[in-house]
Amino acid sequence: MKNDADLIDRWRAAWPEALAVWSKFTRLRDPSLCASRVEASRQGLSGSFAMIRLLDQSVVVDLPLVTELGLDDYALEILAHEIGHHILAPGSASDQFRLLARMRRALPTLEQHAPMVANLYTDLFINDRLQRQANLRMADIYRKLQQGKAPAPDGKGSGGVWTLYMRIYENLWQLEKGELGGGQADERLDTDAWLGARLIRVYANDWMLAAGRFATLLLPYLVEDTDALGDIDPSRYLQDTRDAARGCQTYGAQQIEDDEEDGAIHPVHDKRISGLDGEEPQAEAPPGNGGGQLREPFELGDILKASGVDLSDHEIAIRYYRERALPHLVAFPSRPAPESPEPQMEGLEPWEIGDPLEDIDWLQSVMQSPRPVPGVTTVRRVYGREPARATDAVPVDLDMYVDSSGSMPNPQAHTSFLTLAGAVIALSALRAGAKVQVTLWSGKNEVMLTPGFVRDEDMILGVLTEFFGGGTCFPIHRLRQTYAARRERPAHILMISDDGITTMFDKDELGNSGWDISAKALAQGGAGGTMALNLARDWEGAASHQWLQQTYDDLKRARREQGWDIHAVERYEDLLDFARAFSRRHYIQS
Repeated sequence: MKNDADLIDRWRAAWPEALAVWSKFTRLRDPSLCASRVEASRQGLSGSFAMIRLLDQSVVVDLPLVTELGLDDYALEILAHEIGHHILAPGSASDQFRLLARMRRALPTLEQHAPMVANLYTDLFINDRLQRQANLRMADIYRKLQQGKAPAPDGKGSGGVWTLYMRIYENLWQLEKGELGGGQADERLDTDAWLGARLIRVYANDWMLAAGRFATLLLPYLVEDTDALGDIDPSRYLQDTRDAARGCQTYGAQQIEDDEEDGAIHPVHDKRISGLDGEEPQAEAPPGNGGGQLREPFELGDILKASGVDLSDHEIAIRYYRERALPHLVAFPSRPAPESPEPQMEGLEPWEIGDPLEDIDWLQSVMQSPRPVPGVTTVRRVYGREPARATDAVPVDLDMYVDSSGSMPNPQAHTSFLTLAGAVIALSALRAGAKVQVTLWSGKNEVMLTPGFVRDEDMILGVLTEFFGGGTCFPIHRLRQTYAARRERPAHILMISDDGITTMFDKDELGNSGWDISAKALAQGGAGGTMALNLARDWEGAASHQWLQQTYDDLKRARREQGWDIHAVERYEDLLDFARAFSRRHYIQS
């Protein structure tokens, strides 16, 4: 490597000019120019010679690898390219999530290649603008990369993906076929390269809309060329957005946009690209304004992991249900400022002729002058009302028991409306100032709960998003232990389950009657109890099998003798409506 300090100084000096390539008003933090592979690794950069971080709008460059590839003299081009990822595409973490969602939808069975395809796609828009409008030497960089590539073991040169990619650039920049390298191009590849170049020009100002079209264009080449990302391919050095969204917030990534699925078509079927009769694409809708369709938790997880977001499935589920619950929460409570009933004297002001005579404060007027002169020395008192001390109502705490048996969906894989309803109610209770205890249960020994009544969102959602999937047996001992003594604050007991909830009326491990434990819990809690159960709406009068009839009889008894408020929810999706109504009834201050 050349003198490290000299190389770093030259690259640092190129930074202001690289910013100005996009606009004289462009402002980004100074790049991290790494003088060693170890330093680059600490910054999260490996494999590629440069990368961006959308979290802190950073650019990181591995200078030893730059030197190894013979790119020392391309500081302006490389830095301007990395800035382009911050300015043009993807520009933000939310757009990176949207881009990868569209790419994945257009790459069935090959979704793992979506980050690479997205990187190549955004590079095309950035490099075309820099080559043609800023007159930078972007083509020379690809020539250098091609020269440094080792020959393929079978002697056939680069794979079809790389060859197609280079032919697209050659079309964009009107270069001779093969000038940027790549393997042999047949008529099909030449046609696809022309379509790819047309796509970049047609959608230069609307790049998100055409993402699925580009991925569809590359799909057959990915299928044929499993070595497209192998050690012999220069594209392995160009993955500068692979982990771009690491550490970023994930809000908005679960919304499926209206044109996302329709965009996964081959460019030849797009009339704007091919000129043939085909689809006339609609203008892109703003993110989040789709038809309301949302991704499943596992789909969101796949997109986030492809973006470089380093979260476990459980952590992703917590974010998923928090975001889905937010639009349904009760508003933050407002505190009225009542006025005291008695007026308070605030001062004096002149009494003038024409004012009511009884308003004169004669004592104060005489104190100012022994001989009052009406309208000159006479004064009157001024009264106002002072705000009284607001009295805070004590919110009712929430003690929630959520069924996680085998008949319920795993909230980390698929949407669980039990989890979503629990999140809406629990977060609404926190907004109102209440404390929440959550117990997730399946069998007697399959129980998870928060450490008592807490006000920690992550603790609550962490329990709600776990899963057991075992048999059904309510943990009666948890109800018994929670209400062994009367609580200082009132608590409402909420059960979210199905007909399996009646196992709470069995005997516990000490031989105590579940009926007695339930009655004591309601009495000690002091704020009643509710059951939201997956039952037929006409469960009270419906004829049923003997075992189910016993369940219905137990529920009727619980309502009649103990006062349980039982809500039949025929579809799990209806739990969301129940959660909204419950939250407004219990946690909106009147």
